[in-house]
Amino acid sequence: MTTTRRAFLKNASVSAAVTGFPAILRAVNPNSMLQIASIGASGMAWSDVKSTSDHPKVKYVAFCDVDTSHFAGPDKEFPGTGRFQDYREMLAKLGDKIDAVNIGIPDHMHAKAAMDCMNAGKHVYLQKPLTHTVWESRQLRLKAEKSGLITQMGNQIHSAIEYRLGTRLIKEGAIGKVKKVYSWVGVTGNERTRLLEPPKMKAAPPATLDWNLWVGVAPMRDYAPVYCPFCWRDWQDFGSGGLGDFGCHILDPVFTALELTAPTSLTVKNSGINQHVWPVNETIKYVFPGTKYTAGEIEVTWMDGGLKPDRKLAHMPPELELPNSGSLFIGEQGNMVLAHVGGPRLYPLEKFKDFKYPKEEGLNHRHRWVDGIFANQKTSDGFHYAGPLAETVQLGNVATRFATPDLDPVTGRLAEKGRTLEWDAANMKIPNLPEAEKFLTKHYRDGWAVTPVA
Repeated sequence: MTTTRRAFLKNASVSAAVTGFPAILRAVNPNSMLQIASIGASGMAWSDVKSTSDHPKVKYVAFCDVDTSHFAGPDKEFPGTGRFQDYREMLAKLGDKIDAVNIGIPDHMHAKAAMDCMNAGKHVYLQKPLTHTVWESRQLRLKAEKSGLITQMGNQIHSAIEYRLGTRLIKEGAIGKVKKVYSWVGVTGNERTRLLEPPKMKAAPPATLDWNLWVGVAPMRDYAPVYCPFCWRDWQDFGSGGLGDFGCHILDPVFTALELTAPTSLTVKNSGINQHVWPVNETIKYVFPGTKYTAGEIEVTWMDGGLKPDRKLAHMPPELELPNSGSLFIGEQGNMVLAHVGGPRLYPLEKFKDFKYPKEEGLNHRHRWVDGIFANQKTSDGFHYAGPLAETVQLGNVATRFATPDLDPVTGRLAEKGRTLEWDAANMKIPNLPEAEKFLTKHYRDGWAVTPVA
């Protein structure tokens, strides 16, 4: 019996009324197209659209962007589809025509847009770092679990052959149980602007940009080019620095391979921080409970801004250097270097000269989300997994606000130890530094609050 789209939605609503669950489209009719809207029409949002739209069961029906100059791509590739500047208007006008939404906008608006879409019963694909705060990551995870919606974080390398092979090698014991991990990225927390304070000169926003909608949940301020279109990553009110930009990429295979959840403590040093921008560089040592893939309690040390571990730790040949970004797994029986983005390499070479790397395949990350919706099945990178990963990343951004500076202001020498924060994940508490807990969330501008999960 053929079920029309409208009848299917109506039956879902009737079922919801009977069962007491929200009226959501738990799995689309396998004979229909998945109708998707995009919040964001350029940059990573457009990359997500291009990679998702070639799925044979996908149809894009609307595009939303606070800057109308970004509609050039959709106008050319998807003529006749809806155009909106405010995603809330899009949901109100086209809600019954939208099954799912992909979201690719600045970090500070991730949670608000995603929660509003999930409350409207839409499956969600959300760009990394998932959210802007620890609390927001927790709320999206809880909402996904409660609603049954199919979700996915946009750290697409999770499905790429390089990370899939690297995590497989760890799980299959190629280097034995893991004793320690170092992860790093070359970018800094304010490399784009080099500003420490907001600019004092006022500027008019472009005529195509709705500045009020762009600011969204954040405190209102005058427009300046250093915030938009891209330098927002440097500013604490809008972005998440180098850690937020790359942590959910580079720490992803660490979490997947070792099956990590939440750290118990963080020890952090940085180059100095104020209340406006992120530090130039930082070192954050996370301590996690042991898993079946680790040799007891496990330390994962994050570095950014050009900092790296000592290459000698990897036991690489002297002519090789560690990649600009990636992870070093130190195991009981050897070491693995996993570049971002690059294939895994096992060291020392003489130990693994006869090692046969298994064959692995790369998958389309966005297609996995679409397939999960049709199958009504979680993906490996749904919010149940991405939520704890993003919490860990943003917890680092809480800790770095209370860091020990790299240089002792009295002696001028490098600090030997950092500031340690204890983390009670179950209760979302920092027992030894409760004043840091206010940074687990943030103040929302009137009318822009993220709805907590009841």
